Amino acid sequence: MTRTERQRWLLPSHLVEPGESGAARPRRTVRDWIVDTSLFLLAALVGLIAADAGAEYSSEPVILFDQLAGAAACCALWLRRRWPVGLAVGLSLLSVVAPVAGGAVLASLFSVAVRRPFREVAWIGALAVAASTVQVFIRPDPTLNAGIAILLGFVLILLVTAWGMLVRSRRQLVEALRERARRAEAEAELRAAQAQRLAREAIAREMHDVLAHRLTLLSVHAGALEFRPDAPPEQIARAAGVIRDSAHEALQDLREIIGVLRAPGENGDGDRPQPTLATLDALVAESREAGADIVLELDVDTAEGEPAVPASTGRTAYRIAQEGLTNCRKHAPGTKVTVTVSGRPGEGLDVTVHNPAPAGPVPHVPGSGQGLIGLTERAALAGGRLEHGPAPDGGFALHAWLPWPS
Repeated sequence: MTRTERQRWLLPSHLVEPGESGAARPRRTVRDWIVDTSLFLLAALVGLIAADAGAEYSSEPVILFDQLAGAAACCALWLRRRWPVGLAVGLSLLSVVAPVAGGAVLASLFSVAVRRPFREVAWIGALAVAASTVQVFIRPDPTLNAGIAILLGFVLILLVTAWGMLVRSRRQLVEALRERARRAEAEAELRAAQAQRLAREAIAREMHDVLAHRLTLLSVHAGALEFRPDAPPEQIARAAGVIRDSAHEALQDLREIIGVLRAPGENGDGDRPQPTLATLDALVAESREAGADIVLELDVDTAEGEPAVPASTGRTAYRIAQEGLTNCRKHAPGTKVTVTVSGRPGEGLDVTVHNPAPAGPVPHVPGSGQGLIGLTERAALAGGRLEHGPAPDGGFALHAWLPWPS
């Protein structure tokens, strides 16, 4: 038995989805057949007891009518799922002259209480009580007091309808819990997908910030070797050394990022220290060795007793300066670049990268602009802001402010 078949066997027919044709008529499951058969047998048993009790003081035609009416009422119960309200009304009216239909009436009232709202259950129950009361006077039982008979009929109808409403409430609760579980599962899948997307974006930004700087150095020096094959051997050797070191650093940075994706316990080289503000001098020195003219102005309060720059803030500042130098090398080669870092605890950390307009034509270097977008997102995630655009002198300026708690 498949999972779907088990669910259909366990669910009541009014909770089973309609067929492909879209018909509203519920499908009778194995469970429904068991319940309907049990109710049919129970109603038949009650009818036989009532018929046997009334046979002592009824005539032959009345006994025959009771038998036919009881059989018809019990057989009509097989329609209770399709027409519960109409069946309950008809059986209630029939029970006025045929006490043997009492069991079928109770079964139909139970079905109405399970499938219909309280307003319909209330007026159908009131009709059944009225029919039971009238029956006491039309078909009285000589062995039972009229008041007791009326009270007994009222109590039985009340118990059956209350039981049916309890079953309805329980089914609605179960369905609500299932729907809540399905919704929670869908939300969990959505959150997982969103977390994966954010992780991919973070890794993509990190790869861009790290590798763009190294690969730009490779491109610049490889281009110099291509267009100046007659350069002195010393310059060629220095350019080749920069290319070799940049390729090695790019490979190391790539290993570091890939290490984040490894499962816990796997060996790798992902335990290298992350760059901070203290390693900014090394970044500038590396760019100077590549031939860039860079002025670094560092004015950060490091007095004794003052809190140091947080590691996350320093790392963000490093990445901003790195991306700024990479863009200057790509779009304004040969210009004098000024990197300014200043700040105080409680005031924040300011990072500015400025370059004037290049004097001559600039070779086209492909770029998607994703670096500045990634830096803006990185600064926003750190609680700061980033601005970039043309400078008044015709050059380009990149400025970021990052929080530095006191």
